[in-house]
Amino acid sequence: KRMLDCTASDIARFTKADFISSIAGSEGRVVACECIGLTMPVLSDVTNVEFAASMGADMLLLNMFDVMEPIIRGLPKVMPEETVKEVKRLTGRMVGVNLEPVEESIAEGNKGTLWEMSEGRKATVDNAKRASQLGIDMILLTGNPGNGVSNQAIVDSLTSISAVLKDKMILAAGKMHASGIIGEGGENIITKDDIKEFVEAGADIILLPAPGTVPGITMEYIKSLI
Repeated sequence: KRMLDCTASDIARFTKADFISSIAGSEGRVVACECIGLTMPVLSDVTNVEFAASMGADMLLLNMFDVMEPIIRGLPKVMPEETVKEVKRLTGRMVGVNLEPVEESIAEGNKGTLWEMSEGRKATVDNAKRASQLGIDMILLTGNPGNGVSNQAIVDSLTSISAVLKDKMILAAGKMHASGIIGEGGENIITKDDIKEFVEAGADIILLPAPGTVPGITMEYIKSLI
């Protein structure tokens, strides 16, 4: 069943294979929205994930979400291990989470900022297992600004996580920007070789920067990658 036609009860019983075929069957018209639960909700006492779902998001991607200390501002009070399940109950949507294979020496520069790393956001096998236990449907291996996430680090983490969870969760990989790795700016944010390595390491979905959002990423370049 296409995700465009799905009800909340459909989504609730989907397996990994169901999600992938449902997304593919929608032919590029599924909208994913990234939400930060740590920040104050736009609508004060309504979570940003509910707001995004009401505006048409088919998939919700939790950014800055610590799987060991889960926080979604505006969510009704639930036990930490029920946080994701409550998000899914309220929205009826598929839920993913960003995990970051950071380079510690670069990530240190984000101390004291919104992007400061925490242990529960790192792309480790233990955190991936915890995400699965929380009810997360998809893990995206990527990097926030300045955290020093290289494509090779993504491949390494993806290989380890895939070996344990490949059959249970959708695994996605890629970057929307260089994430503090200067040598991977512009067209080098992601190349055909990177995509090949991501797929071989177990990625089901590839994240690409939207055309025009960073220098060098043109419509023609992204078309060639797709």
